[in-house]
Amino acid sequence: MDIVKYIGLCLLALVWVGLCVYMLVARGVTLYNLLVVAISGGIVFVPLWKKFIRNDKNKR
Repeated sequence: MDIVKYIGLCLLALVWVGLCVYMLVARGVTLYNLLVVAISGGIVFVPLWKKFIRNDKNKR
């Protein structure tokens, strides 16, 4: 994975973590909110993992 993709993935992760922290602080830590955070992480990062990280391992 080249450096530009790595930096973009890191920035996306930082924005996602910031939004999750903001949501948990503003709305409280409940089971529903934790489930929303977990599902949103899956929706955001699983396709990116399949596209960038898994494909890079197959190319080597």
